[in-house]
Amino acid sequence: MTPELPSPSPRIQGWCPGALRPMRAEDGWVLRVRPPLGRLTQAQAAGIAALAARYALHTVELTSRANLQLRGITEANYPPLLAGLQALGLVDADVHTESRRNLLLAPFWQAGDGSTELAEALAQALASPQAPDLPGKFGFALDSGATPVLRANSADIRIERHGSGFLVYADGSAAGAWAPAGEAVALAMELAQWFVQAGGRAGPHRRMAALLASRALPACFTTTPVPPVAVYQPPLGRVPLGYLVALEFGQLPVATLAALAEMAPLRLTPWRSLLLEGVQSLPAQPELITRSDDTRLRISACTGAPGCGQAAGVTRVLARRLADVLPAGQTLHVSGCSKGCAHPAPTLTVVATATGYNLIHHGNAASPPDSVGLTPAALATQLQERAHATPL
Repeated sequence: MTPELPSPSPRIQGWCPGALRPMRAEDGWVLRVRPPLGRLTQAQAAGIAALAARYALHTVELTSRANLQLRGITEANYPPLLAGLQALGLVDADVHTESRRNLLLAPFWQAGDGSTELAEALAQALASPQAPDLPGKFGFALDSGATPVLRANSADIRIERHGSGFLVYADGSAAGAWAPAGEAVALAMELAQWFVQAGGRAGPHRRMAALLASRALPACFTTTPVPPVAVYQPPLGRVPLGYLVALEFGQLPVATLAALAEMAPLRLTPWRSLLLEGVQSLPAQPELITRSDDTRLRISACTGAPGCGQAAGVTRVLARRLADVLPAGQTLHVSGCSKGCAHPAPTLTVVATATGYNLIHHGNAASPPDSVGLTPAALATQLQERAHATPL
């Protein structure tokens, strides 16, 4: 049976849209596809491109949770779109399973290294009736490579390779618990259960780091220090497993998706990029970003107005305009409201309001502004002044 569309709500949601539980926006329903293991076969990628071309806007969005987002879906188009995704094997059995499978797997896994087995075991544990009742945005990061690459990505429980086993720890904690591979999932579920029992569901933010601000972890989860690592900079171009490409604002035209699907299976990354398995070179396509020094990588922006009803102004057009006057090495996020959905981490941030744009020198969209009520021209002037004041 086709699930009912939820009632429209313009407020902050405690969950992310899925295939079985889409979310209302000004440009139609928003639906996310959460590919198992963050990977699409060529048939699945081609199928999504064809479905989006017929039933949604003709641009698919790559999200920071390594999902694909489809927008502009009408109520009439939702049932056939859902049926098409089900035929591709990209829809969970029920809403409960879909909402719990909030797993971020580092994209550089290789067959036989234990990564996919760990991810599948964790997905099964979360789908179990005995699993703790976690908030909708509560997530797990599975970082099983030799060096962690997901530290900067949102997660509440992190599982990282550590010596001959894995380190399981709470986001925001400086220490965790070591476990052999066969016990890592059980330990992660035990930590998730503690979160619920400690009142994490009732907190204002319902996230692990927020809970740790007022509650101490059990001693058993603080026995092994979390090793420091350098901030990971995602590569672009040729990588050992294939070819990594990014897109401006993570926006992927369906024609481009269809063309990439003809080349190789695709892995989604939390950096709004795609890994083309086994590909050694790509034909020139202007929308594909293949160099890490491309200026388009320095800007991010949410949908903004008019697509999002909560946005007080346009975002992406403004972000492109401001990119030319950014100080060297500076990144910029333009948000349509104070939620900052597209970029929760602190950076140079512009927030649209009913009285103009607010500028935050270093923070996220909810941070106190340094300047308020600016016009786009005034914003550009301030950024130019910052660029000139930045020492070489």
